[in-house]
Amino acid sequence: MNDDLPISLREPAAEAAEVSRPGAVSLEGMHGSVNVPDSKAGFWPQMRAFFGPAVLVSVAYMDPGNWGTDLQGGAQFKYGLLWVVGLASLMAIFLQVIAARLGIATGRDLAQCCYDWYPKWTRVPNWLLAEIAIIACDLAEVLGGAVALNMLFHIPIFWGVLITGLDVLLLLALQGMGMRMIEAVILLLVATIGICYFAEIFVLPQMRPSFLEMGHAMLTPHLGSSSMIYVAIGIIGATVMPHVLYLHPALVQSRKFQKDEASMRKAVRFNTIDVVINLSAAFLINAAILVLAAIVFYGKTSVTIAGGQVVQFNAATDWIQAANLTLAPLLGKAAASTLFAIALLASGQSATIVGTMAGQVVMEGFMRWRIKPWLRRLITRSLAIIPAAVFIGIRGADNITDLIVLSQVVLALQLPFAMFPLLHLASSRKRMGQWRLGWFLLIAGWGSGLIIASFDFYGLPATLKQAWQVLCGG
Repeated sequence: MNDDLPISLREPAAEAAEVSRPGAVSLEGMHGSVNVPDSKAGFWPQMRAFFGPAVLVSVAYMDPGNWGTDLQGGAQFKYGLLWVVGLASLMAIFLQVIAARLGIATGRDLAQCCYDWYPKWTRVPNWLLAEIAIIACDLAEVLGGAVALNMLFHIPIFWGVLITGLDVLLLLALQGMGMRMIEAVILLLVATIGICYFAEIFVLPQMRPSFLEMGHAMLTPHLGSSSMIYVAIGIIGATVMPHVLYLHPALVQSRKFQKDEASMRKAVRFNTIDVVINLSAAFLINAAILVLAAIVFYGKTSVTIAGGQVVQFNAATDWIQAANLTLAPLLGKAAASTLFAIALLASGQSATIVGTMAGQVVMEGFMRWRIKPWLRRLITRSLAIIPAAVFIGIRGADNITDLIVLSQVVLALQLPFAMFPLLHLASSRKRMGQWRLGWFLLIAGWGSGLIIASFDFYGLPATLKQAWQVLCGG
């Protein structure tokens, strides 16, 4: 009976036994590694201590997969999918708040909760589905990295894909810098891109969008074609990532807070603020990418960059390989290409770190297997490189955006298998005690889940058709 209670409500002896159980601690090296001040400390010292888990989560929402889907959405449909970016970002905030709450209340990550409280036969299928999501996400990082290397050093895309397999060495080198330093550097680069985009939107007269048209697009949602549905599902998969729902409950346990009611309430409060701030920033950057892609590419055959040079493109242009042109009116082609490539490479490496951590969480949580992070990284990256190399070898390097969007659609189709267990467990008083979801999060969370599942179901025929065309060129 006692085992059915959340850890925060058990007797101390039961809690100690649970923590000592093999596989009970998520991300063992990070667990309880950040001290937090007591509840009497001021707002800012406490906020500073709790701020961070959602930074890692939000970086996963600004990876090459997001950039690819946003660029394609803006280039093909102008502002028509801006409402999807907004809706997906709002649903991501709800679900990540719920995921953080689950970790705080139970002392477990989502994979551990599923292992402990669902039938044994569900463990292997759930683990495999989570691994597919991680590999699909890593496929976007592989392709984004290859495009960045091509922009920086003119390395052919095919060879760039193979070179990305060496990022396991880079991961080992970066780990010595410490996680906070890594994320600070990466966020600086991504923030630089964001500042440039906002400068173009609000400063350059020729790049200024119609805010009335943008507002109309946000308030009048529609999906006018099968290809529009397909890209919309890709945007959702790029924004609400299934493997991050598994990871976030583990990340919040890196903060060493007490298990009394006041401390738990404080942890819930500050992790909620952390999520809202970071995912709102991710929404603004993703929306800016879509808007600039709409201004630069939609219905046009050329763009005039700083210095008066005219660059030509057409409907067959691979948008992520031409994405630096969205910054060219402000910075010029050379500077825009360099800055965009560095930020694309950095965001991919950051998401790689997040994916490796998520892979560790799902493998240890579902299967109780422990392997070294570098080996875990090597296996995942190899499984992502193989389909990318085969695709480019057969189809060439002119359809990278199509493959990136397809990888994000796969993520969207995987979402219900992580999302509904999260919502079920977080809604349970038996599992969460007094920390179960209140009426607002209950409605927002389950509403988000049903909307995402409806998108997947409604768009499945179009998804299969578009996926066949991407893979076979039909």
